[in-house]
Amino acid sequence: MIVTPVRPVGRKWSNLSFTSTLYLAPVLDLLLDEVPSEWQPELRLGLQEALVNAVKHGNSLDPCKQITVKFSIVSQMYWWIITDQGLAPQSSEVGKEEPTPCHDLECGRGFYILRKIFDHVQWDSDIHRLTLGKKIDRSSKPMIV
Repeated sequence: MIVTPVRPVGRKWSNLSFTSTLYLAPVLDLLLDEVPSEWQPELRLGLQEALVNAVKHGNSLDPCKQITVKFSIVSQMYWWIITDQGLAPQSSEVGKEEPTPCHDLECGRGFYILRKIFDHVQWDSDIHRLTLGKKIDRSSKPMIV
């Protein structure tokens, strides 16, 4: 596992990268370090779902491939940008819109979960990047307590 400091001095975005693995507890701990404690269980569920998808569906559990995560907080909005090294699109798939990375009955529930937890969910299949955003303010309460 390769990890960079969560919040380097003088930077707005933190960067973290790690080899494809399903052992995600330490990664999740780092990604949630600056999140208020009452929101951590809910966001842990969402981030775990997103990272498992990146490792399994994006990188095909290949330990030679990396997952990178950028993290930032801007005006009560928490952002995570998760990128995997998935397969390059086939020529017949270029330009084809894909709302989720998996369409069969065994997959797709992950995006339902992500959309329930996060306020912003955007998947870019061309560059294998998932952007997640969550606004946390005093008036909002987590679903999971």
